[in-house]
Amino acid sequence: MATNQRYEERHFVDSTRTVWNYSLFTDDDVRNFQNGTHYSLYRVFGNKQIEVLGIKGAYFAVWAPNATRVTVIGNFNDWNKEEHPLFVRLDQSGIWEGFIPHVLAGESYKYHIHGFEGVQVDKGDPFAHFWEKRPLTASIAWELGYTWKDTAWMDTRGKHNALDAPWSVYEVHLASWMRPDKHDEERYNSYEQITERLVPYVKEMGFTHVELMPVMEHPFDGSWGYQGTGFFAPTSRFGGPQDFMAMVDALHQAGIGVILDWVPSHFPYDAHGLFKFDGTHTYEYADMRKGYHPDWNSYIFNYARGEVKSFLISSARFWCEQFHIDGLRVDAVSSMLRLDYSRTEGQWEPNVYGGNGNIEAIAFIKDLNETLYRDFPDIQTIAEEATDWPGISKPTFMNGLGFGMKWMMGWMHDTLNYFKTDPYGRQFKQDQLSFSMMYFFNENFMLPLSHDEVVHGKSPMLYKMPGDDWQKFANLRLLYTYMFTHPGGKLLFMGNEFGATREWDYKSELQWDLLQYPGHEGMRQCVQQLNKLYRNNPALYSKQFKPEGFEWIDLNHRQESVVVFKRKGSSAAEDVLVLLNMTPVVRQNWQVYVKGKAAWKEIFNSNDKAFWGTGDVYNPDVVTELVDEDSDTYRITVHLPALGGVVLR
Repeated sequence: MATNQRYEERHFVDSTRTVWNYSLFTDDDVRNFQNGTHYSLYRVFGNKQIEVLGIKGAYFAVWAPNATRVTVIGNFNDWNKEEHPLFVRLDQSGIWEGFIPHVLAGESYKYHIHGFEGVQVDKGDPFAHFWEKRPLTASIAWELGYTWKDTAWMDTRGKHNALDAPWSVYEVHLASWMRPDKHDEERYNSYEQITERLVPYVKEMGFTHVELMPVMEHPFDGSWGYQGTGFFAPTSRFGGPQDFMAMVDALHQAGIGVILDWVPSHFPYDAHGLFKFDGTHTYEYADMRKGYHPDWNSYIFNYARGEVKSFLISSARFWCEQFHIDGLRVDAVSSMLRLDYSRTEGQWEPNVYGGNGNIEAIAFIKDLNETLYRDFPDIQTIAEEATDWPGISKPTFMNGLGFGMKWMMGWMHDTLNYFKTDPYGRQFKQDQLSFSMMYFFNENFMLPLSHDEVVHGKSPMLYKMPGDDWQKFANLRLLYTYMFTHPGGKLLFMGNEFGATREWDYKSELQWDLLQYPGHEGMRQCVQQLNKLYRNNPALYSKQFKPEGFEWIDLNHRQESVVVFKRKGSSAAEDVLVLLNMTPVVRQNWQVYVKGKAAWKEIFNSNDKAFWGTGDVYNPDVVTELVDEDSDTYRITVHLPALGGVVLR
């Protein structure tokens, strides 16, 4: 940030005025802001605690290009709408700014805007770092100073966040993971209390990363954070910005990466938010065929506007720079890319080439990824994109969008459809399992079993499974075994790891009391051991996005519904063999033929007694026999438990 002295000659400071004409902007700042190439706007916009002529106070800057007057209102002036008017820059940038003496950190404030056609609105600060706790809606003057203690993580995180590293992600909604009172939706644990409980749990479970559903400030709990108003502020529901920083710091010190859900696709119409910020369409498209989102009753950013593009990319950089975030999972990418998303004929207009792609959004996404990977090469961006749009996770120089990974929604749908099927019928649906490998290497995929799969009548994971109680648990352990041994990153929503028996409810907390029952505690231990299996075997991650890291071994037993595949490491000694028995029939002395390795050992069995399995079908010794010396082929004989997965190394 520029020093105060730099601007004392440039602006006349009249100490008798309530607002002093003062600026932190350079001409380059303004030019880049307008061109869509200023990616650290948080350094100049918003509220800044500074000192001018020996007087401490607050510098304010806001973009309101259609305004005729902007004043700052707050507790410090009893919300007087006329007392503290900002100065509009004379360069037609639409930036209003000024220094107000004696306004210190902790003051609540808004901008009172005389806008388009005489409209008057009171708006929160789009660049605020702290907001009042909902239902209050004002911004709070604040400074972000914090002393980080995660140097060891930051110096080495490149290897933890690389595409050839294990990615086992625990998806968390902070409010409902655990509450002080599970029946009181108005009470939350603080960031400090969440940290005390969440960090050791994630560490014990063996997840490599947590992914936090949006922590950016949002007015309505029921949006789960996906309808945001504060793109530069962690929610005040759990504490202040430094408290959130301390939570990220603690996760890093425990060796756990932090991914944030980030929503540049749309925003709500709340009066204090971005919608019609200066009385007309400022941040959103004016044409509602592009500017309104029919699914979510929200508004879509105008990606063609340089100032909006600068705003969004600055937000992404802000979380990486100021909060040491290891990755951003970008929400609803499909809705950004397609002009006809959730629209019927006549509700959308083709682009200049006659197609359905939003050209400005595509350009924005490419610039976003190029900027983030340039400035933070040791992070990842992950796209939630549910269509067959090509090159989502390919570099932009290969005409891709530049994401590091993409959620594999097709795998999720096919897998759940398969496992929902009665085991007898699975012989007719084997292609739903094998199909994923037909297109897997088109992208860098993450396998998601996310919050979206356990809400809105879809049922919890456990009750998607067929059969009696024991079979439901066995089926779910089998599904997780398949997931953790399939190529790609993994994402598991909170509560899935112990077999929640009801759908996720953001108003309550997870059913932690279920862990007193052996089936649920066994499920938790199963996931814990799958994480350990995944992290301790390089064959399961080092080539997870390369064709040479996977091989089908046996897809020829449809009737028995036994599937076998190999995961390959840098040498045959690392190779892992996965055998999945998808029926409730024990397969004794099952034979499978594998090349290149004579000795195998069972290293995981989903039927383990510790997991609430029977524990009576396992392989203390794996019998191998050389059957073809020329091709180096061995016959392996193993016992496969009912509805069980066995992993050999």
